[in-house]
Amino acid sequence: MPLLTAFDRQCRNAPDRPALIESERRLSYREVRVNTEHLAAHLATRIEPGARIALALDRGIDAVIAILSILRCGACYIPLDIKNPAQRLRFIVNDANVHCIIGQGSCPDWLDTPALWLDIEQLPKPAKLVKPPVAIDPEALAAILYTSGSTGTPKGVALSHRALHNFADWAARTFKLKADDRIASLAPFYFDLSVFDIFSSLSAGASVNFVPAGLTLSPSRLTAWLLEQRITVFYTVPSLLGFIALKGGLTEQPLPDLTTLLFAGEVFPTPQLKKLCELLPETDFYNLYGPTETNVCCYWPVDRARLDGDQPIPIGHPACASELKIDTETCELLVNSANNLSGYWRQGRLTEAMEDGGYYRTGDKVSLNERGEYCYHGRLDRMLKCSGYRVEPAEIEALILQCPEVAGCAVVGIEDSTSGQRPAAALVLHPGGQLNGIVKTVKQALPAYMQPCRFSVMDALPLLDNGKTDYQTLQRQLERN
Repeated sequence: MPLLTAFDRQCRNAPDRPALIESERRLSYREVRVNTEHLAAHLATRIEPGARIALALDRGIDAVIAILSILRCGACYIPLDIKNPAQRLRFIVNDANVHCIIGQGSCPDWLDTPALWLDIEQLPKPAKLVKPPVAIDPEALAAILYTSGSTGTPKGVALSHRALHNFADWAARTFKLKADDRIASLAPFYFDLSVFDIFSSLSAGASVNFVPAGLTLSPSRLTAWLLEQRITVFYTVPSLLGFIALKGGLTEQPLPDLTTLLFAGEVFPTPQLKKLCELLPETDFYNLYGPTETNVCCYWPVDRARLDGDQPIPIGHPACASELKIDTETCELLVNSANNLSGYWRQGRLTEAMEDGGYYRTGDKVSLNERGEYCYHGRLDRMLKCSGYRVEPAEIEALILQCPEVAGCAVVGIEDSTSGQRPAAALVLHPGGQLNGIVKTVKQALPAYMQPCRFSVMDALPLLDNGKTDYQTLQRQLERN
């Protein structure tokens, strides 16, 4: 089924139901459809099906309309984090070889080709509306989500219509989304959790309620908003939920309407999860697992009776009809799923990401417990998870090593009570080298979640007997300091 078919059905069957709510602004399904068709008609005069369109809009109603319009034209959307440094935004736009960029207001300074910029507020009304392509190939690209890359630059995870629809449909059915559900949308659109917020919600006829910016810094205000909006379903990261359990004031303001709480992106410490379950006794909790490349491939309905001490919770059973297997030598999890990426987008073209047989290597170490549930045991490589974001230490190292003052560098993850992990950098400087210029370079080039929380200057990096960097010793040193 095409990705927008279920949304279009909701527009026909219940056009006056609320679809998108952002502060005081509310759009019905009919209004979303009309706005989407208008923008799609304009885009159709500029691009062909298969074009790649970047999205430089904050999470909200306008961004959803843009995404639906792009897909209605048979094009592919590439959401940008507009808070990223100019250097990173410029790299993504050039790497993706985009045909245009939908934004708001005047063209930003970081864009080298102003002709690509489309101000969503200044587009003329079209003379005629565009009809969707007669048939969109399920394997056609629907989205490219850029993540941290181990080669030193961001890499684009290319996802097809088939992949997005398979997950969105599974989630809507599995979590029994209904037309009277009110979904809290917090995930940025360059984050794969947003696929649920947009496509699962709208396919079920539910309303998408955008969490106001800034509430994540005040858990009690976020809890008050969830209560006021009578939110029924919320999908977010464990670090935020742990913050809510600690300081959200749930004892004074419980959430009686919240029926379903989904979490993914990082490990949820069992003591924090147990406390939140106690504070929300009527809410169903689900642990969802999977990298951006597979979206959700495993899930576990939280069994409160099994939340014991510090014992990690399982990632559960296969989701989305995924076929899972474990490498017998490394214990790495391999995934074959209709959710799987089409490949990595690099320098304007698609590159292979799968093994023979269609399996994707996750880089995660897993096992099966006595109940037949998959359990997560960390990474086989050095990738970090920081507040749900994927961070490749090699990308940070490559940037730092470009600084002429640096003779050596290693980045590791250290424990952090709020974000799970934070990158920390150890540096060996050439004589006379100063740290200030290096820190400035990092802040200008990397998003905030990738910037090391600590820069430690050393005489030498710890080494293993084979001469390679001893990352475990380095991690202990940085955490101790």
